[in-house]
Amino acid sequence: MIKKLLISIFLFSAFSLIAQTTDSLKTERLSVHFQSTVIRQMKPSFHAAYSGSNSLSTRSDAQTSLTSTLFLGLRLWNDAALCFNPEMSGGSGLSGALGVADALNGETYRIGNPAPQLSVARLYFRHLIALSGRQEYQESDFNQIAGYAPEHYMAITVGKFAISDFFDSNTFSHDPRTQFMAWSLMDNGAWDYPANTHGYTESMLLEYVSSTHELRYAASLLPKLPNGEEMNWNIGKALSHSLEYTHKHTIAGQKGAIRVLGYFSIANMGSYRQSLVHPSDIAATRVYGHTKYGFGINAEQNLTGDLGCFLRAGWNDGHNETWVFTEIDRTLSGGLVLAGKRWKRSNDNIGLAYVVSGLSKDHRDFLRAGGNGFILGDGTLRYAPEQLAEFYYSSELKKDLFYLTAAYQLLVNPGYNKDRSGPVNIFSLRLHVRI
Repeated sequence: MIKKLLISIFLFSAFSLIAQTTDSLKTERLSVHFQSTVIRQMKPSFHAAYSGSNSLSTRSDAQTSLTSTLFLGLRLWNDAALCFNPEMSGGSGLSGALGVADALNGETYRIGNPAPQLSVARLYFRHLIALSGRQEYQESDFNQIAGYAPEHYMAITVGKFAISDFFDSNTFSHDPRTQFMAWSLMDNGAWDYPANTHGYTESMLLEYVSSTHELRYAASLLPKLPNGEEMNWNIGKALSHSLEYTHKHTIAGQKGAIRVLGYFSIANMGSYRQSLVHPSDIAATRVYGHTKYGFGINAEQNLTGDLGCFLRAGWNDGHNETWVFTEIDRTLSGGLVLAGKRWKRSNDNIGLAYVVSGLSKDHRDFLRAGGNGFILGDGTLRYAPEQLAEFYYSSELKKDLFYLTAAYQLLVNPGYNKDRSGPVNIFSLRLHVRI
């Protein structure tokens, strides 16, 4: 009901404002943008000693995913906006995105059904409260309305959005539509962040932002079931809390940032340890009151005017089942991104990154006993850290419009299993359009 009301307010206000003139040529009242991303991934066959119901298929495979998003932003009054993003998504990851903890296509986590579906990705209200008189100009962009905004402010955001829109950001590794594609390269793999199957959730977000320091807290709904679409509105029993501090700095004239993230979720999760009695039925151990908590660090640093690096590390307690993101309890990743200024292609980028992922003891024992999560389950497990390297080249075909990316991923020990070590070779083509 609230969602329908907000959409109605947005559409009525937008149409009433289209005919009006703006206060100045640089200030938008209505912002309209669009993106569409198609990713085609292919892998040849590889050898494995055995496979289970949730294993990465050993056969050669090719899959395509598609997301198309309309970004509508409406300035309600000074420093207040309403954003509405209808989105169409469809397709599949390799093996249905099963069998790899650090899954290979960051667009497929939003897709619950291979058939194209239209849904409301984001619908939220955002209000900035200026804490000083200094302002900076913002260009029109996705969910960003052109105009002047305070540099030092507090903000409240309420509605439906992706929690990763505001948390765990990284200049060099955060967007699978333009950067690295693997899941724990776009976000901290050990952060079981709140979301539905498509990657969005209803949240309340509070922020403090200055030129050097940023602090964010969000309370967010969790799905009723692991990786589920229907959200649990019983916030007295199920809720996720995210807290992040960011320090921005300059070293030798080059910008950088360090972010420290913590989260705590409570829901009717199943227990890995308790489920060892009946490992094929973790649902039997689900009760309200089970929790999951974890921490992460995220650093980025420009090394020169065209070369940057990043590093992420994360950990969660791993006692209860993964509820939303992916089956990773420990993660370490890092990489380099080089812009193409040296060969006169300033909007091209080359990226190279590596990530190693691990499991808690309880999680390992659960999989070894034949348990299945919503991503992993080979029937048994001879444990080894899962490792993935990714290389990509992104080329701008038409300025600020079309981008084509070729990527290669090398995966070792998919699903943390030495008996299925591979290595697995994955080749990708990505076409990204933005207006």
